Amino acid sequence: MRDYLKFYINGEWVDPATPRTLEVVNPATEEAYARISIGSKADVDRAVEAAKAAFVTFSQTSREFRVELLDRIVAGIKARMGDIGAAISEEMGAPLWLANTAHAGSALGHFATAAAYLRTFEFEELRGKTLIRKEPIGVCGFITPWNWPANQIACKVAPALAAGCTMVLKPSEIAPVDALIIAEILHEAGVPPGVFNLVNGDGPGVGAALSAHPGVDMVSFTGSTRAGVLVAQAAAPTVKRVAQELGGKSPNIILEDADLAKSVRSGVLQMMGNSGQSCNAPSRMFVPRARQEEAKAVAKETAEAVKVQDPRTAEKGAIGPVSSEVQFNKIQGLIQKGIDEGATLVAGGPGRPDGLNRGYYVRPTIFADVRNDMTIAVEEIFGPVLCILPYDTEGQAVEMANDTLYGLSGYVQSASPEHAQAVARQLRTGMVHLNGSGSDINAPFGGYKQSGNGREWGVEGLHEFLETKAVFGYA
Repeated sequence: MRDYLKFYINGEWVDPATPRTLEVVNPATEEAYARISIGSKADVDRAVEAAKAAFVTFSQTSREFRVELLDRIVAGIKARMGDIGAAISEEMGAPLWLANTAHAGSALGHFATAAAYLRTFEFEELRGKTLIRKEPIGVCGFITPWNWPANQIACKVAPALAAGCTMVLKPSEIAPVDALIIAEILHEAGVPPGVFNLVNGDGPGVGAALSAHPGVDMVSFTGSTRAGVLVAQAAAPTVKRVAQELGGKSPNIILEDADLAKSVRSGVLQMMGNSGQSCNAPSRMFVPRARQEEAKAVAKETAEAVKVQDPRTAEKGAIGPVSSEVQFNKIQGLIQKGIDEGATLVAGGPGRPDGLNRGYYVRPTIFADVRNDMTIAVEEIFGPVLCILPYDTEGQAVEMANDTLYGLSGYVQSASPEHAQAVARQLRTGMVHLNGSGSDINAPFGGYKQSGNGREWGVEGLHEFLETKAVFGYA
């Protein structure tokens, strides 16, 4: 058992105000391997006070100072990519091949991107006789999830540092160890005391205190829509800025003119990546009704070829367990709900994959003949489960795609780029992937409707941490 019992506050590793611990469980073995301290309002108060004091000077630092700081952080992450990847694999079950590349790599990418944008960002603009200034918003509270832990920390911390903000981070208590490594990297890079602070804990104890704290000027939250509502309610009395990246139930529309086999195959593989634990995963696949049987056959073959393996030894392309027992039980319940509500089980189903009797492993599962009002088409499952929904007309496909509380991402497949673009314009989502395209770290990431508000990534992520000041009569 490894102990990580201190918090990082005001440039030092300190003990919690009240000793209380939580065991961190490896989802591949179901065994606890580490302990962290669980913070309280008193720890949040201490961290916020440190951030407030540091903001006075850090907000006035030069662009050059912050660029050099971010460059040193990038170098520090490069030196410890293996440590970050190993921690993520152990704490939330990502296969090492994925944890070392996509997970750790995304953290590196966000810090490098923030440094690049900061080099040329225009903080001042003269508009007639008035100066328009962009200034750091202040003290930021960050609450991050377990599914892409280092990515979500980096895409908040990096632009906040670039803007000149100070911050308090509460990482997920399910996946906390990578955050502690990132804190060590920031310390070694010379982040001034109080600029970055870390308090481990749960939502009710630390998350709520951070969201409601009058000394916090902005809270940025990534997680479920249910928890996001609680964060917004807690933040409302102090009228702080709230940025949220929440749930998704993203549609993948395969148009009549698309290469069906290729589109279905890629859609299944995208869904299964990270064990289905991505908020922007293409979880609802819309196919022409006349070709649903063909789609079912391709989806079945593809899903059954996805290997589920121990994350420590998994080969490239394999998936690991889901993050926790709570998540495993939720997914199992929703798979059974799909069967009970009459969807056709094409592949997978309840229980663990053959040969895996321990660990929170889920069988790659495909449902067909799904209606848009079925529970599995409405609720975010957050596991390797794909729903195939047949449609009769393109207009009906778009209507069903938009008939959801969520609006994070969308996917469109067509032999004609112009056709795909036309359908993309009709989707009420913050992002759309055309013909299997991946994400772009320079583009804004975020959603419509109950998928959240605000944007992360790219230059838009930097704008989130800035206030706008008009200085009249400047010229």
